[in-house]
Amino acid sequence: MTGVPVTLVTAIVTVLALLFYFWTGMAVGGQRGKHNIKAPAMTGNPEFERAVRVQMNTLEWIVVFLPLLWLATTYFSPAMTIVYLSWLPPVLGIVWILGRFMYMTGYMAAPEKRSSGFLIAGIAIIGLLICTIVGIVMSWMAVTATS
Repeated sequence: MTGVPVTLVTAIVTVLALLFYFWTGMAVGGQRGKHNIKAPAMTGNPEFERAVRVQMNTLEWIVVFLPLLWLATTYFSPAMTIVYLSWLPPVLGIVWILGRFMYMTGYMAAPEKRSSGFLIAGIAIIGLLICTIVGIVMSWMAVTATS
């Protein structure tokens, strides 16, 4: 991917994550119609409740994911002298989306099948947090070394 800015790929990952979240919302709407659950009700059929839970859990995590994705891209990627490491934030972003997809398909099949996807997405979050901290520390050290 020489020549393609990491920020461009991160922007694409951001759009994919938002499209995934939009998809979970559409799935809730589909389940609401399928099981004739009128708004504002949030309970009823177990399949509908699982779809709601997937959407809400994704919302709970996307507010952690997106800032970490962009902080890691902003601070970690430019600080890396090994070019391949600079691509770690958007790669972890794709891993998070895949983990969320696995979480969704597992949870919709049976609640006890959601764990693998949750774990994969969680590992991606931890990776982005580590990249963010390392990038900020390296940037801080570079700024203070020149002062």
